[in-house]
Amino acid sequence: MEFTRLYLPIEWEERWRREKERKKKVIEEGGEGIEQDNRELRRIVAFNDSRMGLKSWMENKQGPEFRMSGTNQEVTREHIRKELIVDERSVDDVHTYHSTTYPKEVLQALKEFQDSSLLTDLTLITEYGESFQVHSVVLAAVSSFIQETLRERSGEGSDNDTNLGVHMWSVALASEVDHIGLQAIVEFAYTGVVLSLNKDTMGQIKTAAQVLGVSRVMDLCNELERSKESRSTKQHEEKMSALEQMKITLQSIEQLWVERVACDVVLDVDGAIFCVHRVILAAGSDYFRGMFTCGMKESHQTCIALPFLLASELEVLIACAYSGALSLSWDSVFEITCMALQLQFQPSLSLGLDFMIKEIEANSCLDVASFAEAYGMSELLEEANDYVLKNFWEVSTTAKFQDLPAEKLLDFLHSDGLCVPSELAVFRAVISWIEADPEERLNHAGLLMAGVRFPLMTFREFREVRAVNLRMECFGNKEVELYGSALKEFGFSLPKTQDQCRVRRPKDALILVGGDQLNPDVGQRIPSRELWFANSLRSGPGLVKEIEWRRLGEIPDEPKFRHAVATLKGKLYVTGGCYFYAKNDMMKSAYSYDPEHESWKRLADMQEVRSNFSVVVHEEHIYAIGGDTDINTNVDSVEMYNMDTDSWSFARPLDQALSGYAATVLNEEIFISGGFNCKYVCLVSMFLYHPERGTTYLADMNHDRSQHCMEALRGRLYVAGGVCNLKKFYTDQPACEVYDPVTDSWTNFASLPVPHVGAASAVLEEKIYILGGYCQDDYSESGLVHRFEPSTQRWESVGKLPGAVTDIRACLLRLPQHYRQ
Repeated sequence: MEFTRLYLPIEWEERWRREKERKKKVIEEGGEGIEQDNRELRRIVAFNDSRMGLKSWMENKQGPEFRMSGTNQEVTREHIRKELIVDERSVDDVHTYHSTTYPKEVLQALKEFQDSSLLTDLTLITEYGESFQVHSVVLAAVSSFIQETLRERSGEGSDNDTNLGVHMWSVALASEVDHIGLQAIVEFAYTGVVLSLNKDTMGQIKTAAQVLGVSRVMDLCNELERSKESRSTKQHEEKMSALEQMKITLQSIEQLWVERVACDVVLDVDGAIFCVHRVILAAGSDYFRGMFTCGMKESHQTCIALPFLLASELEVLIACAYSGALSLSWDSVFEITCMALQLQFQPSLSLGLDFMIKEIEANSCLDVASFAEAYGMSELLEEANDYVLKNFWEVSTTAKFQDLPAEKLLDFLHSDGLCVPSELAVFRAVISWIEADPEERLNHAGLLMAGVRFPLMTFREFREVRAVNLRMECFGNKEVELYGSALKEFGFSLPKTQDQCRVRRPKDALILVGGDQLNPDVGQRIPSRELWFANSLRSGPGLVKEIEWRRLGEIPDEPKFRHAVATLKGKLYVTGGCYFYAKNDMMKSAYSYDPEHESWKRLADMQEVRSNFSVVVHEEHIYAIGGDTDINTNVDSVEMYNMDTDSWSFARPLDQALSGYAATVLNEEIFISGGFNCKYVCLVSMFLYHPERGTTYLADMNHDRSQHCMEALRGRLYVAGGVCNLKKFYTDQPACEVYDPVTDSWTNFASLPVPHVGAASAVLEEKIYILGGYCQDDYSESGLVHRFEPSTQRWESVGKLPGAVTDIRACLLRLPQHYRQ
């Protein structure tokens, strides 16, 4: 049985052929005329339909949890270039993604092989004839004795390549090693634990560990002895987890591969040679598992030719099989993901798809959509199309947009979820698409213009429509009449209806919690227990924007304002705050809300009452930082909430008392800006807080402020609103500024249209929302919501709040679908 060469759809083959010819011509001409964006990459790969279709294969696979580890600047340019000429910007934009659970998954696969005696090459024999069939590379990763023996065997010839191939060998162990001890060592090598370790077996296991040189099992035995002597479980709790042990084992296996120790097969890709362990490839790839375990001729070969692959991409996938990490950029991700599909490297495939979703941008989203559509990946296609809709104006300015088929563009235009500054932006996008190739595209103009909702334009915007239409009539000999039909739709449309609005429903819901407001009839303030969520964002005529608010429920506690909220693992957490304005009205209670079950849970109280403070999520713990504990007293203490034990414990305090500050997390670090000090003076400070290391001061803000908002967006921190000091009084702080952590510097950006003191804030679909608050100068409350659009650097009004308007809190929460219908 031999493997069948796999192919992509014919149109992708044709695209690749044309791209190849273009690049060849560019190289022959000395590199002149390279487009700014040339990421039409090779895709001459597909899934192995002789074994199982891609769709069924992906449905049967359970993807592990992944997280991004950050930018990897050490990846060389040669690794990314891959015979293609790429633009300099994307070469440096490399991220390393890795699976936190990959060591467990690959060792579980190896354990299954060992249980079935698949690809085992080493027999361990005790004095009494008991034996274990194992993989030498796995045992060598934990045993210094086996590793030294393996290195000697690998170095027996003058050239390591002469020793390639599966060589069965055995080791007769010293009489001190019995079956129980040896079984424990093998168990540890494949699972990272020794379940049989107890006071009765410790002597046998420790002896085997000493003879085989398994230092980590020795450490486990020593920990058990210390625990027994002290009659304490503390040492047991602090010992290394099984996953951490398996991570070390996999790193040792990777080092053996780097040093070409015990590699048993060579992969030849058009002269590029890769020496590998076939058992590791089989554990990470269904393709190689079939090749090496199903009786194919390649299972007996020491050198296997793979002429249909590209060496640079296979090298990346092999490295991922040993590490669970993948360095990716937009100039490599499609090629690598395609090869992962062909060779059925599930971990690499999942990392590639994870990269596409998390790193998607205006220049790449249409490529992602094409890739997802070609391979029938519905979830990825949905993500890519949704990105286009919510960033349509930015996407419409890219070169890729000009290559959209008319049918696909029309689908976007007809979508209610299209998010644009105004309907004029939609019209301009259509015109730019037509003008990219007017001779061919003018025929589509009438159909595309039907997707532009002219009744949503103002008279001033419509003047531009008329001017553009007259200009288009001059193209060639073709008569294109748009103005008449547009005027009819614009002038004789009915009053605004829902059908004429753009109605977008973000996947995450913007949640409002608590707050208070002034009752104008009786002049009293009314604290709130209510929760609201933004179900949809609506764009009407001109610049008219609205938010559709829906009531979510009530907090099962006293009304709350100046409290704090956070979301963690799909749940909402509400802590502290005030329920009225007297000295003893501050709270330390905490609650969680589970939207899946529509239920609240009372949690353990905080150690201290707190108001005018924030909570942040850091490394899956919630931290309550500083705040007021009395009307005129703020504190420096910090508490950490542990979900597993439902308890609060004190962490390292701030270096000064602080309240009314803003806090957020960026790149897994806690940033805190401004606030009131112990004398209730507004600060200009910005610092990092770490629960163990404490405070690290950064560059000061350009303006002092308290009771303001700070949000992380695109790697920077945006600060807006609040109050500042004016001699002995407070006044509104209109200035807004943004912090760049790379340069440790601040830059001003557009000021807020109106004051927002004690407002809530959140980032929804890469736009910053400032909600409610009041004006310090006259204490008026507007309840307005303003949204900052980074691409235009402008604030726009998007409606009003449904209830309480000051000292409210906001966050994002994914709600079940029935809430949104």
